[in-house]
Amino acid sequence: MQRQKPLVLDVDGTFLKTDLGLECFWNGLGRAPLKTLRATAMHLRDRAGLCRELARIAPPRVDLLPLRPEMAARALEACEAGRPVVLAGGADPGLVAALASHYGFCEEALGAEGAAAPEGGAKARALVERFGRRGFDYAGARAADRPVWREADRALLLGRQHRLAAELSAAGHPVEEIPAGWKLRDLGRALRPHQWVKNVLLLLPALAAHDFRPETLVLVLMGILAFSAAASCIYIVNDLLDLEADRLHETKCRRPFACGKVPIGAGMAAGAALALVALGVGAALGPPFLTVVLLYMALSLAYSLRLKRMRWVDIATLAALYTIRVVAGAAASGGEASFLMLVFVFPVFVTLGCVKRMTELARAETDERLPGRGYGRGDRGDLLNMAGLGVVGALVVFVAYSFSAQAEALYQTRWLLWAAAVPLAVWLVRMVWLGYRGQQDYDPIVFALRDRAGLGLIFFALSFMFYSAGLWQRWFGF
Repeated sequence: MQRQKPLVLDVDGTFLKTDLGLECFWNGLGRAPLKTLRATAMHLRDRAGLCRELARIAPPRVDLLPLRPEMAARALEACEAGRPVVLAGGADPGLVAALASHYGFCEEALGAEGAAAPEGGAKARALVERFGRRGFDYAGARAADRPVWREADRALLLGRQHRLAAELSAAGHPVEEIPAGWKLRDLGRALRPHQWVKNVLLLLPALAAHDFRPETLVLVLMGILAFSAAASCIYIVNDLLDLEADRLHETKCRRPFACGKVPIGAGMAAGAALALVALGVGAALGPPFLTVVLLYMALSLAYSLRLKRMRWVDIATLAALYTIRVVAGAAASGGEASFLMLVFVFPVFVTLGCVKRMTELARAETDERLPGRGYGRGDRGDLLNMAGLGVVGALVVFVAYSFSAQAEALYQTRWLLWAAAVPLAVWLVRMVWLGYRGQQDYDPIVFALRDRAGLGLIFFALSFMFYSAGLWQRWFGF
């Protein structure tokens, strides 16, 4: 009986929606950043050696890697028809073999071997040596595999490759084009534009100083633009570092990189472009603001790489990242963020950091520690206590501020400042209670800016403060 032609599937971007080599790189950065960077520098021109070293440092879980459903279905159909199915990729051969073994329908696996990875001509030669010319069908998504399709019988092309399809068809190859690709709106989701609303914190110094001049607002808006770009860059880096943890999460598994809707390479390019925007606008606003942006990005990167896995340190870091936004607002406008203001906002943000973790724990389905975090359900009580301390600390500082020289200069009626502390206290306690019960968004700042009842409380607090400062009278005549 004549052996049927095998179906050979390229791993990266064809059988999988992701790239095994890049998966290893980002998994390594998350687990052992120094080892990964050292290996990358040593094997920069040796892809095969780099693939082997990265797979040794931090191999990804093959059972969590996102499949391309249509190609997995074709592989299953071929297997049921008695055809051999082969995975071919440029990653470590052991990793490709593990992927093949996990799905159980691949007879062979071809990975990076020797001094050169099986890409392009090298892959074509390896396949011809095993199966002969026109002795296999090949499915792939990259134009670099043109030499492989020339040696194959049937060509399955993923994505828009009409010119290559016409070329192969003219050479006598049966060609099938399979729709594939990714959408810009999915990349837009990875930027998390809804999170940019956090950057309204840059307005706090101007608001506290009652500086509403147009030139001040323009400078602060430029600062918000820079921080939005910087934040989106870090969100992309964070998602790439958290691929495995996100795939194990109830809702984060739908993030664009985790589920494979956007290629890792596209995310890396977008992150680099956003970093350039953030640093360019930062430089235009001057050295003080650029320094704050660099500090924010460095601390955010440290948080993504290590600090978010450390109990309590992660919450302090989150609070610091929010506080840095306030400092950035002052640096952008050339104003000043008073010491008491920073001492006030920091415990507020510590409270909100605790709220974030309590929300995650309240929604967790098991008693195990959160993926990629240092907390389990047993920590909810400690988090609640810490949040309570943050509430008390913030209110004490707020009242102390009412006795400061700045408050005396800006506010005419001190008791109205004390009255403003009441809705502020109710808002903070409400946030803590909702977080403890799991009735919040995973990000408390985003939740706060969408919560009508909470916004009403904040409006009452600001109304008392503005009336005390005489702003209502100046603006509205009463």
